[in-house]
Amino acid sequence: MQPIIYHNPKCGTSRNTLAMLKQAGTEPEVIEYLKTPPSRETLEKLIKDSGLNAREVLRKKGTPYEELGLDDDKWTDAHLIDFMLEHPILMNRPIVVSDKGTRLCRPSDILLEILDEDQIGAFTKEDGETVIPAKG
Repeated sequence: MQPIIYHNPKCGTSRNTLAMLKQAGTEPEVIEYLKTPPSRETLEKLIKDSGLNAREVLRKKGTPYEELGLDDDKWTDAHLIDFMLEHPILMNRPIVVSDKGTRLCRPSDILLEILDEDQIGAFTKEDGETVIPAKG
């Protein structure tokens, strides 16, 4: 299966995750979810398959999270998904789907849960942090 990444090119974590996927020799399908938001059905499946709940997939920083009062426990997963569909920036990223599973790759190292480290090889993030050291 060709991996899929729900990506925001303005996000360093998303760029690092995409770079790791490419370095692993995959050519992932890149979905810029702010331009092409997932359908309700797709978003619900991403959340379920990641093992998270809707609240755990919400992004707070740089979003209308506080202004919408989303920290209130009154909001059900269905409500929170409604908000993410209305405001795609509320969806945390990057989410990667592979044949080994679905993960919210925040931090990008979480990608290693669904992609073999040996497949990627040595990898250093944009900020200079080593994710996978060179062997030898």
